[in-house]
Amino acid sequence: MKEQLKTFLDIATEAALAGGAVLQDYLGKIEDSIVEKGRPGDLVTAADKASEEVILEIFNRHLPEHAILSEESGELGNQNKKFLWAIDPLDGTTNFAHQYPAFAVSIGLLIDGIPQIGVIYDPFHNELFRAAAGLGATRDRHPIQVSNTSELNKSLLVTGFAYDRRETTDNNYAEFCHFTHLTQGVRRSGSAALDLAYVACGRVDGYWERGIAPWDMTAGIIMVREAGGRVTAYDDSPLEIYSGRILATNGCIHDTVSKELMNLPPLSTWGQY
Repeated sequence: MKEQLKTFLDIATEAALAGGAVLQDYLGKIEDSIVEKGRPGDLVTAADKASEEVILEIFNRHLPEHAILSEESGELGNQNKKFLWAIDPLDGTTNFAHQYPAFAVSIGLLIDGIPQIGVIYDPFHNELFRAAAGLGATRDRHPIQVSNTSELNKSLLVTGFAYDRRETTDNNYAEFCHFTHLTQGVRRSGSAALDLAYVACGRVDGYWERGIAPWDMTAGIIMVREAGGRVTAYDDSPLEIYSGRILATNGCIHDTVSKELMNLPPLSTWGQY
């Protein structure tokens, strides 16, 4: 199985680097090709589509029998198959459109519904994060591990806000404010894939978010786990990949962050406290 995973990891790496090269070519040249998908702030560009095209070509060439779930093309193939690739050809499209340097290609493999392969490539900084079950996690081919911060008040966290945050009170604002007061800071990068990669390599100590899709987090889940961290649902139960919510930490602060998330009153009630 390990040899098979190594092969899959190499194919995913080839695809991520190819998609990233496309993004490098498009950066700063897409002003006339930015459109909204239907919700304010949820953008798609010619770069998203071009990156996805080269990624899918590589998978169709190497692994035509595998199913794919991609942000732009949706479900390709039988989604109930043993092997399902979750692909985001450009995670952080809004950042990319503004030439803000926080975006990535994210490619993850679910085997029987469990994340087993992850590749995240940041083409702006030319950083390549890779992981496979039982094979560890790396940044630019060097092993990485999560931080050892054990106290929440000494931690740095990262999170994000869903595209529908304007229309719903289930929008993470309360949690953001709450953790800002409990930690040394909370960052918001705009790329879930990079957030998870940064937990894995110890740049931040924890990450939580709601309203994200399997292609946003599959690669990062296995990355954090292989780097020694923990990934669960908010309440510390096993993560459901289609739930839209995730909690990932270095493990040391996991229980504390989980308890704070579960005990925090919703934003709609804050005026009463």
